[in-house]
Order: sequence, then structure tokens, then C-alpha cells
Amino acid sequence: MTMGLSGAGDQRRSQLLRGVLDLCLLALIAERPRYGFEFAEALAAGGMELVSDGSIYPLLARMERAGLVSSYRAPSPSGGAPRKYYRLTEAGRAELSGGRADWQGFVGAVGRILTGTESTGDSTP
Repeated sequence: MTMGLSGAGDQRRSQLLRGVLDLCLLALIAERPRYGFEFAEALAAGGMELVSDGSIYPLLARMERAGLVSSYRAPSPSGGAPRKYYRLTEAGRAELSGGRADWQGFVGAVGRILTGTESTGDSTP
């Protein structure tokens, strides 16, 4: 029974994350340009270990096609193959700003509902 609850919790977290992963990536890029693997590391360090590379790279490609980010290649400090770094465009900064405002409003509304009154079982209006 615990496995079912844990699985449901993971599924819920995955669905919630799906709606805001783009904003999380934009916020990470706003801190500094990053390359692919750094996103997974930063998200995991922030408690979002559910995110896989398979979710990150397609989303970065979509954001680049949408003009929210641009990319460039730079040599790897370890001497390996050049890395593809992503940086915000002006459109990406605007998207992040609007997304943060939307997120704050959403979190406030959900928080009010989830932490509001507890049901007492009384169904009278």
C-alpha cells in the first residue's frame, strides 16, 4: 500500500513539474549560461531529482526555436568536446518575468485552498 501512495506522490510531482520545468530552466539560465548536464545537476540540487536529461534537452530545443534562449559552443574546461551553452534572450527574460508573476499568483491561490479550512464533515451551508 505504501508503494501505491509513493508512486502516486511521484506521479503528482512529475505532473506539477511538467508545468513549470520551462520556467525552472529559464531561471537557471538567468543565473548564468549553462550547458545540458549542469541543468540536471542544478535541478537535482534544488530537490527536483525526478527530471531526466530526456526531459531537459527537448525542452531546451523548443525554447531555442521559440527564441527564448540562444546557444553557443565553448571549449570544455576538462579538454573534452566543446559544450553547448544556453543563454537567455530578451524574449526569454520577458517570459521568465511573466512566468514568475504567474507562478506567484498560482502558488498563492493553491496555498490558500490547501491550507484553508479543514473539513469538519458538516455539509450544511
